[in-house]
Amino acid sequence: MTELQTPYYLIDKARLRSNMEKIQRLRERSGAKALLALKCFATWSAFDFMRDFMDGTTSSSLFELRLGHEEFGKETHAYSVAWADHEIDEAISHADKIIFNSLGQLDRFAGKAQDKGIQIGLRLNPRFSTSGFDLADPARPFSRLGEWDITRLDAAMDRISGVMIHYNCENGDFDLFDHQLTRIETEFGDILARLDWVSLGGGIHFTGDDYPLDRLADRLAAFSQKFGVQVYLEPGEASITRSTTLEVSVLDIIDNGKKVAIVDSSIEAHMLDLLIYRETAKLPQQGDHDYQIAGKTCLAGDIFGEARFDRELQIGDRITIDDAAGYTMVKKNWFNGVAMPSIAIREEDGTLKLVRSFPYDDYKASLS
Repeated sequence: MTELQTPYYLIDKARLRSNMEKIQRLRERSGAKALLALKCFATWSAFDFMRDFMDGTTSSSLFELRLGHEEFGKETHAYSVAWADHEIDEAISHADKIIFNSLGQLDRFAGKAQDKGIQIGLRLNPRFSTSGFDLADPARPFSRLGEWDITRLDAAMDRISGVMIHYNCENGDFDLFDHQLTRIETEFGDILARLDWVSLGGGIHFTGDDYPLDRLADRLAAFSQKFGVQVYLEPGEASITRSTTLEVSVLDIIDNGKKVAIVDSSIEAHMLDLLIYRETAKLPQQGDHDYQIAGKTCLAGDIFGEARFDRELQIGDRITIDDAAGYTMVKKNWFNGVAMPSIAIREEDGTLKLVRSFPYDDYKASLS
């Protein structure tokens, strides 16, 4: 891999296939459809590979919606916390289904969707979730994400054909998923039985090691049969987890009581989600030589985390940061004008292909 200049994200299709095959198995056994959540991963150079294993895409904005429609194809779900007047016509032109976040948005825009024959949905907030972070908790107090009042939901039933319920977050516990889905059945069953489709959102880590995939499939099939609905899932992390690395090089080594290796990347610019949630990157942990891996921006806390190696690092050494696909490329930014990582793909035959680089002109064009 030394022929490519670091930093770059490296998508490994062989590792991606493992996730895709689990998604396909879940779809076949459960009857559920799987939509790629573009808010997590929108690197469209991988869409040709993923398309055969998934049913389409789901979006959180007009631009994501258009990208899914143009580059992934198949079924396209359009969601936004709030559609703007100047967006709605274009949104409807790209969508198979449009999901409104509130009754206010439904009241304003459902007529336009009906005129175009677009299926209409509403976001349902069950008022509980699996999130351990207040920042990401869709059921936090005074949440703006979806409707929950049965009376208000009932008033919308003549205008919607489905609901989206996003309440899982990094949930690898099937029993917890089962328990909370039972709560949804109990509290909202009368609503669900009058619908054609239900999306259970994303955040279910069913491609993780040792996850009881068949139990999940059977539970989804039972839910679908009970209410007579088509079930959708919106896997983001589950689609691409462990498929991608961030490849970086050591630029300098400082010993200030701790050995610090400064690399040609930045956690704030290139793995921002980790910094937001105060998590460390997945770094090598084999050997007796300890280093803190730090970015090259002027932010004092630009630190990827602690790593261990089987030998002392040298200037120019390459370091692989694992699990660098989800919420990374979609959040990368030009902070400090640090060179943005290129994007490369390793084909299943081992061939390495550079698919995109970001030169100075891209940095300049992002400003005015």
